[in-house]
Amino acid sequence: MGRIFVSAVALLLSITSFAQYKSGAVLLEEKNMGTSMSDHVSYLSSLDGRKAGSTGETAAAEYVFDKLQEYGVEMLCQRSGDVFGLRQENGDTLTSRNVIGCVQGYDSSLNGHYIVVGARMDNLGEDTYTRNGETVSRVYSGANGNASGLAMMLELARMVNTNSLLFRRSVLFVAFGASQESFAGSWYFLNRSFSDIGSIDAMINLDMLGSGADAFKAFTSSNADLNGELASMTSQLLPVLPEVTTVEPYPSDHRSFYSKEIPSVFFSTGIYPEHNTERDLPEILDYQGMEAELEYIYAFTHTLANDQVAPSFRPGKEVKSDDNVYAYFDCDQPPTFMGHADPKFFIQKWVYSYLKYPEQAVKQGIQGRVIVDFVIDKNGKVTDVEVTKGAHLLLDEEAEKVVKASPDWKPGKVKGRIVKSRISIPVEFRLEKNGKMSIGFKKK
Repeated sequence: MGRIFVSAVALLLSITSFAQYKSGAVLLEEKNMGTSMSDHVSYLSSLDGRKAGSTGETAAAEYVFDKLQEYGVEMLCQRSGDVFGLRQENGDTLTSRNVIGCVQGYDSSLNGHYIVVGARMDNLGEDTYTRNGETVSRVYSGANGNASGLAMMLELARMVNTNSLLFRRSVLFVAFGASQESFAGSWYFLNRSFSDIGSIDAMINLDMLGSGADAFKAFTSSNADLNGELASMTSQLLPVLPEVTTVEPYPSDHRSFYSKEIPSVFFSTGIYPEHNTERDLPEILDYQGMEAELEYIYAFTHTLANDQVAPSFRPGKEVKSDDNVYAYFDCDQPPTFMGHADPKFFIQKWVYSYLKYPEQAVKQGIQGRVIVDFVIDKNGKVTDVEVTKGAHLLLDEEAEKVVKASPDWKPGKVKGRIVKSRISIPVEFRLEKNGKMSIGFKKK
């Protein structure tokens, strides 16, 4: 896949677009995204349950291909998809397919790296049962499982392509076939189809997102960098924020990426009463809530695509069994700072109140995001402060110093027992075009 080398004119346009994004004037189409997602869900739900290997799944693949192409996305497969076979226990071969599209980033130093946005394409299909002595056909339309995620992926692709000059990394959009068959589509993509998996910096999985914004969750397998990214989103004016959960909402294709040690975040509204029943129909979906979720996921995708340093895959640190350090979000009662359990409060009320932008960094035009990791011990003291993703030594030292000076917290609890807990927070250093600092920072 070739890289895009941006001309001076295009680069100027990208800088202008970035300024518009930072000021809130994102170049989004005026079309009602909720209506578009409703149209997608209605069609996909009409395809006889889209069972892996069925004509319904093939029709879904062709629909996804056509829409991505219509939205200007560069397609990396045929209209019939990237076809693969899956041997069954009876010796037969199930034929399924993935659909793959790409929006290339503008930065020649980063557009050879990818953020993958995926959504499963298949559902349970149809079956028969006996009612009053008669054989009755039953269709599992799968409106929320997972026409909702596919619809959101399509509209996200439209938004990313419309604003492609804002994205440094390239974004791959993949509709996975045979997900219900042990995540076969995502396995095939990573092991047979896409040769450059070392250039995939992160994966975003969209599965079952139609239950409403109140149920919106993000699952990262407790990845510290991704948790830091999610925490950083709280400073943006977004219509909804997901609950970061340590409980996997549903087994899905992010597992294939996790097995390849690719940082992955799974967005979902979780299991719902109509799940895997014939009642999973378009009318049960909350399209207004989906629109709010889509706005958040777009902003999150933009953040991942533009970070100078990609998130890393780091398993949890091993600790002695008699002195466990729990991830912040693994605590039954998370630590609190001045009575607030949301890390955003600590960042805004302490970090940004006392952070000073190093004068030398201002003169040199140095800016960026610093991820700081620290432990809140059983006495509420902040210990083991460590910069896990730096931007520049000047910025790293200032961020670390402010966190080390934190007042005491109220420690977290697990099963009623006070425990040590670990948290990662993002610290942003930003300069305006005129060289002045962003609001919220003080100059030395």
